[in-house]
Amino acid sequence: MNLLTILPNVLDLIRNVGEFQKKELTKVESRHIIEKDIHSLVSYVDIESEKLLVSGLQKLLPESDFITEENTIHQTRSGKCTWIIDPLDGTTNYLNGIPVFSISVALLVNDELQLGIIYHVMMDEMFYAMKENGAFLNDKKIQVSQTSLLKDAVVATGFPYQVKNMKELSGILQHILNESRGVRRLGSAAIDLAYTSCGRFDAYYEAMINPWDVAAGILLMTEAGGNVTDMNGAKDPLFAKNILACNSYLQEEMLGLILKVRAS
Repeated sequence: MNLLTILPNVLDLIRNVGEFQKKELTKVESRHIIEKDIHSLVSYVDIESEKLLVSGLQKLLPESDFITEENTIHQTRSGKCTWIIDPLDGTTNYLNGIPVFSISVALLVNDELQLGIIYHVMMDEMFYAMKENGAFLNDKKIQVSQTSLLKDAVVATGFPYQVKNMKELSGILQHILNESRGVRRLGSAAIDLAYTSCGRFDAYYEAMINPWDVAAGILLMTEAGGNVTDMNGAKDPLFAKNILACNSYLQEEMLGLILKVRAS
């Protein structure tokens, strides 16, 4: 399988779904919103976007499996190829008219990430990476920042929907606020990772996340020269439920801070 041959089609598909999302942005009403829980919303735009992505990707790789956020198709990764999809990352932003949301699509081949794409819809920024082929933003190669000290770093994070370990996470946040140049919270894990991969952010960490939040961004970070682990330092964070992504200079300092707080 030559991913270079299907990449243009995948990018076109994602752009088309992005156009659908932009057209529907002003049409979504409260009656169209489903409350999965008090912190998690889904609209017909999420569901229809996922259906469009699944249908298009099935045509490109008919035998592929799927892991998706909205469960519009049977969830499995028993075969050789598995697409991991978040059709609208940043739904709360979207429903409130905040133009920070994205489409995230990744491809696992034999349990290894081979393709990762994040589309920042309202900025028309297409981030993509293929294993051992580099990372790109709108066809220009990107790399992580060269910031070497946390005191000079801008760090991105997100807040979990479940708050059972909020004391620990608040402690990490407090330390990073005190020791970094600043912390940003955009409301889309995929965009956080995309921005870290191109150097707009220097580091990103988050707990209580899902594979569809981070799969594409993990490959982007790796191909852009970054380090990606879980918040314990383990090297394969895809299904770990937490993540730390930064350049190699900041890895030791960021991880050390997180582990120190978690041990206290």
